[in-house]
Amino acid sequence: MAKHTYDEALRELLKSEGGFVNHPSDPGGATNYGITIADYRKYVKPNATVDDVRRMTVSEAKAIYRARYWDAMRCDELPAGVDHAVFDYGVNSGIGRAPKVLQRVLGVTADGVIGPKTLAAANAADPIKVINGICDERMRFLRGLSTWPVFGKGWTSRVSRVRSVSLKMAKAVTPSRQSSTVNHNPEQPAPAPAPAAKQRESLLVKLIKVIFNGLAR
Repeated sequence: MAKHTYDEALRELLKSEGGFVNHPSDPGGATNYGITIADYRKYVKPNATVDDVRRMTVSEAKAIYRARYWDAMRCDELPAGVDHAVFDYGVNSGIGRAPKVLQRVLGVTADGVIGPKTLAAANAADPIKVINGICDERMRFLRGLSTWPVFGKGWTSRVSRVRSVSLKMAKAVTPSRQSSTVNHNPEQPAPAPAPAAKQRESLLVKLIKVIFNGLAR
C-alpha cells in the first residue's frame, strides 16, 4: 500500500519532535526525539533514568516508532497521507486515541483496533476528507487540554504542517477522476471522429453501394 511514505512521515515527525526536552509542564516528562521516559522504560530499558533518555540514539527512536507506532497502527495498509496523519497523531497523543479518531471519521465502530473493516473503509474513503477530519478533531482535542496555554502555539503549528504534508502525500498518488473517453455533458456534442476513422467510414459506404448496385442489376 503506502510503504513508500514511511520515510517521509518519519522525517516530518522528527522535525516536530526535535531532541531532548524535559519541560516541567509536560506530563510526559523527559523526552528525546519524541520518545518519553515512560515509553523508553516500556520498550527499551525498564529502569531508565533521565540521563538514559538524554543519551538515546536516533536509531533507537526510529526502531520504537516503526514497531510501536507505525506498525502497531497498521499504517502500511492505510492510504498515503492518511497514514501520516494517523502516525503523527498516535505519537503525539497515543496509539489508543489516534485509531479511534480515524474510525469515527470513517463512521465505523470506534474500538481503537485497526482491523479489516477499518482498513476497508479507509481505503474506500476520500483520503482528503479523512485527513481533514482527523486534523480537525485533533485540534479540538488539543484545545481542550489544560496545557493548551503553554503548548497551544506549537501544537497548532504542528497539526497545520501535518495536514499540509498529509494532503500532499494523498494528492501525489490519487489518480485523476476525469475520464477522457466519456462525454459527461449531454448537451455538448461528442468529439468529431479522427481522420482515419472518417476515411474507413467512407470506404465502407462506397463498398456497400457497389455491392448494392451489383445486386440490383
